[in-house]
Amino acid sequence: MVSVSRPPRSVLVCDSSTFLHEKNRVTTQVEQLHFNYKVSLLLPECSSAPSHLDGVLNGFSSFYLIRNLPIYELLDRDFLQSAVFQGSVYGLSYRTRIDEDNCVALMPDGHLVLSLDKDSFEVLGVEGKPSRFNHRTKSRFVVSVDLCDGSMAPGGRGYQRLHTGLRSRLQMKADFLLSHHPGGGASLQALLSRYDWSEHRPAVSSRTLTDLPCPTLLTSDLQPRDSHSVLEWLGAVDAAISCQTPSHSFLSSLACPEPKTAASCALSVSVCGLLLPHDIHRLIQQIRRHLEQPRLASWASLTVHGFADSPVCWGRDEHSALKVGENFYSLLMFQDHSYQLYLAAGAHDSCPP
Repeated sequence: MVSVSRPPRSVLVCDSSTFLHEKNRVTTQVEQLHFNYKVSLLLPECSSAPSHLDGVLNGFSSFYLIRNLPIYELLDRDFLQSAVFQGSVYGLSYRTRIDEDNCVALMPDGHLVLSLDKDSFEVLGVEGKPSRFNHRTKSRFVVSVDLCDGSMAPGGRGYQRLHTGLRSRLQMKADFLLSHHPGGGASLQALLSRYDWSEHRPAVSSRTLTDLPCPTLLTSDLQPRDSHSVLEWLGAVDAAISCQTPSHSFLSSLACPEPKTAASCALSVSVCGLLLPHDIHRLIQQIRRHLEQPRLASWASLTVHGFADSPVCWGRDEHSALKVGENFYSLLMFQDHSYQLYLAAGAHDSCPP
């Protein structure tokens, strides 16, 4: 029986610095979380996105959904040459569950990662390692292959072994999300043309909030001890959960951290899809530009959620298949170019770098 008396543990790493520091961590961390499905933006004292910000929000790269894709097709020589070897291909099996199903990720550095159950791993017949998250018995295995390595050159022994295992023995298929920057659809067309596919643009939704209670501690001096309550409040605002409900309420005990003030208005924006790190980086730059305007609020927040069932979390670290699937970061940005960065992961995941 699972206890519900307390939530699962999680890991939260905090970093405070300034964008003006040449060695700030923001760009590196944005690039480390490869597979993102949602970006949430909160702009206090703003009722609508200015044109420069709206253009970025509606300009996220499109992506493709290929239905029932045989995974061996990711080893197709033309696809490797036109897309993978050029860099920045993002691919992820869709609607597969990391704790139950076989999951696949194709990373922008050319690594192909397969998270497999024991039977599938044995059928595949390729070298791998037991999952870090096996419970008592070795029931799950991870295969990670660098498709750009010379040992995996098409026609070579390593390539043939993996290709034969995926095509003839395992015969694994999955709905697959795919995107490529900067090549786009042209570099993927040969693969797309052989299967049922559809192109998608990230979905953008926005809400204008009025008289929003905001913590007054949202300054560049925000202390780590206050970070959990602030992140909880940001999550409640994004999920449209009222923080003005009485503390004894059955529906919610969430509250805006004290002391607090009220923003006359605020803009809450969400972008959902297969979201690429370079688009998120562009958005951060435009938020900084927005904060430079006088007479606006002194802060803005951005939260980026990774796919809960991605086989990788930060960088190429294996993603937990146990209790929780957190892999997100929140970025609080201030008018003086300082920031507070919060990196979150499940208790069993590797600590974010």
